Amino acid sequence: MSDKPLKWFLQAVGGVSLFAFGAAVMPAHWITQISLFLGFDPFPDSPLTFYLARHLSLMYGFVGAVLLVVASDLTRYRPLIALAAAGTVVLGVLQLVIDWLAGLPSWWTWGESMSTVVGGLCLKWLDRNCGPDGDKKR
Repeated sequence: MSDKPLKWFLQAVGGVSLFAFGAAVMPAHWITQISLFLGFDPFPDSPLTFYLARHLSLMYGFVGAVLLVVASDLTRYRPLIALAAAGTVVLGVLQLVIDWLAGLPSWWTWGESMSTVVGGLCLKWLDRNCGPDGDKKR
């Protein structure tokens, strides 16, 4: 299989993740309204909560930008892809634990953590089965 599916996957995830930059700069009122719309308790009006929400959004956006760079030169960044896949699976499992401990609704906990785990497993599969010569990589 060619590298195209791997490249498309990285570009899609990276491109969507760039939208997180918008959440980092959105007005605080929007953050509180979105929280209510999603059915959460009112968003605490504290500098720390807004700091955490905005910085997490910056991190997601930054990860998206890195994925786009990786997708632009798969040969050069190939060793990083396997590490990213494994790290993404671990991140998903840790999200499950953290979301559960935080008391988030089950739809959020399972949706966030399982989509992350599945994304990591997809990345691992694509990394192992896509190569520039159309053959299995490993």
